[in-house]
Amino acid sequence: MEHLSSLSNPLANVEQLSNSSSQLDGLSTDLEASVRLAGAQLTQAAGILLRLPQEVIAQAIVIFTRFYTGPEGGSFLFNAAKDVSAASLYMIAKSSALPQSPRSVLNVYAFLLSQGNLGHRLESSQPTLARTSPETYYLSEGNYMLARTTLYQTEALVLRVLSFNTKVVVPHHLALTFLQTLGVLPTPATAKSKALAARVIAHLNSALFSPQLLYLTHQPTSLAVAAIYLAAREVGLKLPTSEWWEVFDVDREELGFLVLGLGSCAGWIENEKDKWASSACPLSKEELEVVMKQSNGT
Repeated sequence: MEHLSSLSNPLANVEQLSNSSSQLDGLSTDLEASVRLAGAQLTQAAGILLRLPQEVIAQAIVIFTRFYTGPEGGSFLFNAAKDVSAASLYMIAKSSALPQSPRSVLNVYAFLLSQGNLGHRLESSQPTLARTSPETYYLSEGNYMLARTTLYQTEALVLRVLSFNTKVVVPHHLALTFLQTLGVLPTPATAKSKALAARVIAHLNSALFSPQLLYLTHQPTSLAVAAIYLAAREVGLKLPTSEWWEVFDVDREELGFLVLGLGSCAGWIENEKDKWASSACPLSKEELEVVMKQSNGT
């Protein structure tokens, strides 16, 4: 059975996963993964402060990740992660029920970027931010005009690189529907069914930061099924004994790979957090150049 087009996403091919513009420009794969994570976390934090739904934030993170994928994609060395993050969120929110003005988006990003090492103040879903002087993130009218021009130009660049294909189907609602289909979300809900649903959503959110780019390599139905399988095992809730995942067009091999990938996300994020414990991960072109020079000992 083929995936319904309305529930499928364009996926990255082998060439796009093997090489990226950033790597061709001399960026190491480890540093590229760190900057990608930092940019995705920045998008998550900005979306929360703008009070956008998680679905919109997730779509923006996927667009951000797609932009930097493949040899024909953007490069962190020429397209700053902070600019692409802002453009992705602004663009996706524009077509949602809660569009944001350029000033709102840019004010939030100015505030977040004033926080220094933002990644160490982010919890799983809510940013914990330090109190800073308003002078550190105030956007004057002149700076705002420059930032707005950059926002518009970056949005146009993202659209060109993605060939104007900004379709993103996220698996969150699908996963809840699948849980109801499997009969494990009774009415009224039990403590275990609530815990199961919460763990499923948590895994799907963590997968947005996956170093394996799970949202770019697997369809949303597969991600939803894997999150359900893993979450049920964690909370001790029994699912049907038959190979129920096949009903949702997921085979055992793909399910096993995704369960391992989802299960490793939290540990990898923690390792990245420790890796950048004493310095901020670069989100601008200038900061990235400095880190690369330090890594090369020049």
